[in-house]
Amino acid sequence: MVDLSRWGAGLMCGIAGLSCLPGHHPDQDALDRMSRAIFHRGPDGEGRLDLSGAALRHRRLSIVDIAGGAQPFRLGTSALIANGEIYNDQAIRRRFPETCFKTKSDCEPPLHLWLQDGAGYTHELRGMYAIAIVENEHGRHEMVLSRDPFGIKPLYIAAYEGGIAFASEPQALLAGGFGRRSVREGVRDELMQLQFTTGQDIIFEGIRRLLPGETLRIVDGRIVESRRRHVLHEARDIVPAHLTDTQALARLETALLDSVEAHLRADVPLGLFLSGGIDSSVILAAAHRLGLPHPRTWTARFDSGKADESSDAAFLAAAVGAEHHVLTVTEGMVWKDLPAIVASMDDPAADYAVIPTWFLAREARRDVTVILSGEGGDELFAGYGRYRRIMKPWWKGGRAPYRSGTFGRRFLKNGRQWRRGIAMTELAVGLSGLEGAQALDIAEWLPNDLLLKLDRCLMAHSLEGRTPLLDPVVAKAVWPLPAHFKVRDGYGKWLLRRWLSEALPQARPFAPKQGFTVPVGQWIEAQSPRLGPLVGRQPCIRAMMPETDVERLFAKAGQRGMARQAWTLLFFALWHRHHIEGVSVDGDTFETLARAS
Repeated sequence: MVDLSRWGAGLMCGIAGLSCLPGHHPDQDALDRMSRAIFHRGPDGEGRLDLSGAALRHRRLSIVDIAGGAQPFRLGTSALIANGEIYNDQAIRRRFPETCFKTKSDCEPPLHLWLQDGAGYTHELRGMYAIAIVENEHGRHEMVLSRDPFGIKPLYIAAYEGGIAFASEPQALLAGGFGRRSVREGVRDELMQLQFTTGQDIIFEGIRRLLPGETLRIVDGRIVESRRRHVLHEARDIVPAHLTDTQALARLETALLDSVEAHLRADVPLGLFLSGGIDSSVILAAAHRLGLPHPRTWTARFDSGKADESSDAAFLAAAVGAEHHVLTVTEGMVWKDLPAIVASMDDPAADYAVIPTWFLAREARRDVTVILSGEGGDELFAGYGRYRRIMKPWWKGGRAPYRSGTFGRRFLKNGRQWRRGIAMTELAVGLSGLEGAQALDIAEWLPNDLLLKLDRCLMAHSLEGRTPLLDPVVAKAVWPLPAHFKVRDGYGKWLLRRWLSEALPQARPFAPKQGFTVPVGQWIEAQSPRLGPLVGRQPCIRAMMPETDVERLFAKAGQRGMARQAWTLLFFALWHRHHIEGVSVDGDTFETLARAS
C-alpha cells in the first residue's frame, strides 16, 4: 500500500527576485509588487531574503510538512527558494551526512547538490521545479535559476537597466515594472496559428521564459552561462533485442507504479482529474493497485455538445470505490467567468481546454489541495492521430505536424513566418518520423500549451497539479521502446492501453472514445449577433482582420473548421483587453469587451 505519510516539504508556490548590477540595489517596492502579483500561487506565507545586490521572494502553498519547510533555505552564504517537488530527495540526502540538513524538506537537498556540483546540480533531481539559488560572498553575488526538464513549473526573466528580474509568471514581472505591456507581433501571429507560442521569447516585449531543463548562471546582474538538461537524451537506453510484449509491459508497470507512488505523497487531501480517457484512467488504476483508499475524482461535462465521457468516468470511479464528482459546465458559466479564465493565462495559450480545467480547479479546491492529471501520456506514448499520420507515406495521407495553422494565410501579413519557431525546434530535435514528432511536441506543445494551461488554471485557485506520466523514470522506460509498442493495429498508446486492459479492464481502453471537445463554437455562434461586433471592433483584432469578416466568422462558428478560428479571436481579444489595455475582468465577457479602457 502506498505510504502517504510525511516525507518532506513539497511546495507549490510562487518565486520572484532580483540580481543587480554593481552599483544598483534591489527595489523594495518592485519586489513587493511582484510578491503580491503571485499571492494566488502561495497564500500560506511569504519568505524574504534581502542582500545588497540581490533579493528573493517566496510565496508558499503548503503541501507537505506543513509546519516546517519555510523558505528561503540558507546554508552559510547561500540560499535557495523553490516552486516544486523533488521526488528523490531521500536518495540525495543519503549522499550527505545527516547532520548537513536543517529541515526535512524535499527542497533543501538541491542546495547541497549545488554547493557540491555547481550549475550541473539539476541532473540529480527527479521532480518538477523552478529554483533560484543565490550566493553572496566578498561583495559579489551569484544567482542560479533552474527549470525542470519537462517544463512543468514555469520561470521567466526580464533584463532591465539595473540587472535581471525573475518570477514564476510574466504578470509578476510586469507588476514590478520589468518588461513591457506591448505585443511582439511575430509571437502574436504564432499564437493565432498554433494556439501556443514557441521558444524562449514570449508575447510580452522584454520578457522571456527559461526553457525546459535550462539553468542560468547570473553573476552580479549579468547572465554568464546557460546550460540545458534534455530529458529525452537522458532517457535513451539500449532496449534488449526482440523485447516481448510481456517484458515491455513489466518495464512499463515498474516505472508507472514507482512514479504514481511518488506523486501520491502529501500531507494534504489530494484527488484526480478523471476524464474517462486513457491517461487519467491509467493513473487511477495505478493508484488503486498501490492501495490508495477511496480516491477523490473530478470530471467535467457540458450542458450542450455531443462529446460526453462523464458516464465512463463515473463507471471507472465506482469500480475502484472513488468519491466521484461531476461538474456540469454551462454556457452561462462560461460567459460569466471567461474574462477571469483568460486573465489567468498571462503567457497566453489559446487552448479551449482552459475552460473545463479552470472550472474543475475551482470546484476541486473546495476539498483538496493537490490534483493529479494525465498530461504527457499522448506525447510519451504516441497517442495523437498526427503521430499515426506521420508514419504513413504521403500518397496515403501521411504528413508532418504543424504544416498549416488555424487561419492559414487568411489574414496574417507575414505568410508562413509563424512557423519559424517550430522549424527551428525541428532542426534542433534532429529526429524524424514518429520520434521526431514526439520530441517536437515534448519540446514545445507540452510545456507551452498543456502544462502552462494546467499550471495557470490550477494556481489561479491555489491548487497544486502533479503529472505522474511526466517523470524521468517513466520516460526512461518508454521513450527508447520501438515504435510498435506505441502505435499498433491503428491504436496510439498501444502499450499503455494494453497495461490498462489488464490493470482496470472496466476502462475498455481499446473501445472507441468520443474524445473531450468543448462546444465553444456552438456557444459563440449562439451569441454571434452580440459577440461578433464586440470582438470585431477591438483594435487588436482589427489589426488582423476586418470587422465584417469577424462577424461573418462568428455567425458560422458552429461549423466544422470555424470554431477554432472564432475561439482564438475571442481569446486574444479578452487577453489583450486585460493584459495590454489594463481592463478589469470583474465583469462578464460582454461587459469586458464593451468596457472603456
